[in-house]
This record gives sequence, structure tokens and C-alpha cells, in this order.
Amino acid sequence: MLPPPPRQPPPQARAARGAVRLQRPFLRSPLGVLRLLQLLAGAAFWITIATSKYQGPVHFALFVSVLFWLLTLGLYFLTLLGKHELVPVLGSRWLMVNVAHDVLAAALYGAATGIMSDQMQRHSYCNLKDYPLPCAYHAFLAAAVCGGVCHGLYLLSALYGCGRRCQGKQEVA
Repeated sequence: MLPPPPRQPPPQARAARGAVRLQRPFLRSPLGVLRLLQLLAGAAFWITIATSKYQGPVHFALFVSVLFWLLTLGLYFLTLLGKHELVPVLGSRWLMVNVAHDVLAAALYGAATGIMSDQMQRHSYCNLKDYPLPCAYHAFLAAAVCGGVCHGLYLLSALYGCGRRCQGKQEVA
């Protein structure tokens, strides 16, 4: 024999207390767009270096590009999902963390761009039309351009964050 049907419907499940919500204003903000461009240019930078034959100081440029690509990816998703307040000690100062990250990234990308420009000049001998051996000149040229773009993008986002801070705002977007 079947039990009688319930008189009341079962209670609705509550949304999880720490539910993840997409922060749509961040996607449309200048910093959100800059972060996406930084991720694209940074990926182009380190993929260009990684696919060429490199040695010596180029290892530093590759380290800088991969490190800041991963850090930028983390900052982007923590801000996009609104979970930056869960980061111990730094979550309450999220705008300043972003500015410090951008200033450091701009400085180190500037150094990496200088390294790639130097390597490009050192390999300029093989930039001849009929040079028969493989040459990393074009890869280093592309990496130097991508590094300069990354440097500029991080500098822009640092200036944007400083401007927001000077206006008295505490939030990234």
C-alpha cells in the first residue's frame, strides 16, 4: 500500500552560502578588458619564446611571462567570481594588490622586452634572404613586440588602478 501524498510540497533547497556569482560589471570594466588583453598578449609572448630555440637570459623572459600569465589568470578569475575576499590578508586590499601586481609586471616585462630585443639584435646576422640555417631572429622579434605590448598593457592597468585609488574607490570594478 502506498503512503498518502504529502500535504505540503518539500521545502526549496537554499542557495549555497558562498555561491559563485559572475561579476558582470567587471567583465565590461576597463580593468576586465585589460586583463583579457594581458592574458592574450602574455600567452603569445611565452608561446613564441617556448617554440623557439632559446638559451641564456631568454630563460628569465620565459619565467617572467609564464609567472605573470598565471598570476593574471588567478587575479582575473578571483575578481570575476567575486571570491577575492577569501584570499587571506590581501582580500581586503584587493585594489592595491592589483596595482602592485601590475607595477611589478610592467617592470619585469620591461626587462624581458629588453632581453628579447638584445637577443634579436644578436641574431640579426641570420636575417638574410638566402640564409640556409634555422634562425631565431623572427621569433625573438615577435617576442620583443609581444613583450612591449604586455609592458604597455600592465602599465595602463596600473595607472587605471592608481586612478581609482586616488578617487577613493576600494573596489576593482
